[in-house]
Amino acid sequence: MNTIQMYWEDIINRLLTQEEEVWLQRKVQAMMERGQILKRATFSIRPYHRITYDRAQYFDYLLSIHLYIKDGRRSYLEEGVYPCRAHLEAGEVVEQTTLTEKLLSPNKTYLTPQFIEKNEEDRAPFNYNRREAVRYAEEWWDSYNPAYKHFDVDCTNYISQCLRAGGAPMWGQPNRGRGWWYGSKNNNWSYSWSVAHSLRWYLSGARKGLAASEAAEAYQLSPGDIICYDFQGDGRFDHTTIVVNKDSQGEPLVNAHTTNSRQRYWKYTDSTAYTSNIQYKFFHIGG
Repeated sequence: MNTIQMYWEDIINRLLTQEEEVWLQRKVQAMMERGQILKRATFSIRPYHRITYDRAQYFDYLLSIHLYIKDGRRSYLEEGVYPCRAHLEAGEVVEQTTLTEKLLSPNKTYLTPQFIEKNEEDRAPFNYNRREAVRYAEEWWDSYNPAYKHFDVDCTNYISQCLRAGGAPMWGQPNRGRGWWYGSKNNNWSYSWSVAHSLRWYLSGARKGLAASEAAEAYQLSPGDIICYDFQGDGRFDHTTIVVNKDSQGEPLVNAHTTNSRQRYWKYTDSTAYTSNIQYKFFHIGG
């Protein structure tokens, strides 16, 4: 792993000029365009799998990056954990791949909003504790609460846990295509609990239990609110994040799972899944 360590030391030392890791280059450039200053960057590596074949070696590892950002009169720490694979030949890096987002396979069925209850005109209000939702998001951003199932694509499951920690009421059990719920006793859950596309449509139409209203712009959101992402702009929503902070311009900083991220700028233009066709949905929780 010394070769990979040296590779990332070189990348971090050339953050403003390196072109090997395009996603990281976009992240730093966007930061500068927003008038922020990157004061310091650190990283660590956690290997978890190695394959050796003749002179070739393949390493799978997790890259943790910590960015210390000066934002006007304040500072904040952005953190992310990214799955990587390195191909080495004779001790030299031949190919290095970083995956900042993991999406569901295009041939997998995504669930349509058949479960939305629209026959109730008024949304039933509930007391949403935003502080508790954000506290939970901060506590579990890079780990997994054993009280819940851990999914391979875990972003929406994590967001649902944050919403539940904030007091969002569940309903619809045991029908998986109805409402929003998690059943710890029978280890079952609604599609809207764990599938990004389903949660996006649930939030657009639910009139009871967990309810939300759509916002036109990201800056209108508050900590504890939700952003849904359609990276390809094809109508299938792939990802969900929770707002945990705002930057000096009032723009959201978000936490997420799958690629575990903390206080990441909401637009995700640095993502390897990003396309120019990306679409967002902004949801203010609680009506």
